[in-house]
Amino acid sequence: MGLIKLKNIKVYAYHGCLVEEKKIGSDYRVDLKIKADLSKSAISDRLAETVDYVHLNHIVKEEMGIRSKLLEHAAERILVRILDELPLVDKVIVDVSKINPPIGGNVEMVTITRSKNR
Repeated sequence: MGLIKLKNIKVYAYHGCLVEEKKIGSDYRVDLKIKADLSKSAISDRLAETVDYVHLNHIVKEEMGIRSKLLEHAAERILVRILDELPLVDKVIVDVSKINPPIGGNVEMVTITRSKNR
């Protein structure tokens, strides 16, 4: 088994329940942890036998580009696509963070965490 982490994927998107969020957008951060069997690729040195992190980044950027009211909804789409498109993945953990959320206080970010197993 192995673990692949993508940290601090930066995305500008339009998620949220407020009308202003739909118009102006906000900065987001996405972090992924992928559990997969990396034993074959560790020996073969072949990209085809591992989880391609370029593909992971592509999924995150595409799904974050689709507007959602809730971060949980965006995270769920990311989880489902990763498991659908990358058969080597056994488990995905995703953190979706809204930077400087408009919640009436000095808050650096709000983060939701979701996970899914095959």
